Amino acid sequence: MGSEFWLIAGLGNPGGKYEGTRHNMGFMAADVLAERWSLTMQDHKGLAKLGKGVMSLNGEQVKFFLAKPLTFMNESGNAVASIASYYHIDPAHIVVVHDDMDLDFGRIKIKVGGSAGGHNGIKSIDRSLGSNQYARVRLGVGHAQRGVHAHENTVNWVLGGFNADQRKALPEFLADGADAVETVVIDGLAEAQERFNGR
Repeated sequence: MGSEFWLIAGLGNPGGKYEGTRHNMGFMAADVLAERWSLTMQDHKGLAKLGKGVMSLNGEQVKFFLAKPLTFMNESGNAVASIASYYHIDPAHIVVVHDDMDLDFGRIKIKVGGSAGGHNGIKSIDRSLGSNQYARVRLGVGHAQRGVHAHENTVNWVLGGFNADQRKALPEFLADGADAVETVVIDGLAEAQERFNGR
């Protein structure tokens, strides 16, 4: 039996040069949650910034940890697995928030399991946890032009910033992403999917 705690992990790359890039959507959503629930983020074994709090919505109270892995994206699993094992948190109580190129900017999709879809952070978490049975809140960032230099484009794209219209829309989109995470934790996956996946 795992702990009553939930673990919410927002994925990104640490360091100033990655701030505000598409690949750091998970970090940005985590920042919104940290602010919303007044968390103090502290170091966990050099692997992550970790905050601990209580979420109270609709009369429900849930204790949770919020993590921003300090490992680079493709080692995210080390941080998530370390925290999960340290605090005895089952995959069923883990929510990972990350950018997704298969969704248009502004779209949110929530799912459990399934393919990592080429996302290195998710591949790493699947590997380190030995399970893909955790919830994923996928925040759409759209994708680069497919072409001869597809891989190069993809790398530059996810490490690129947002255009002016997107920057304007970003705070609201991140607030929706944070809402989606809270809905998974408080009301369950099906309710969250119904509220957010169709928009």
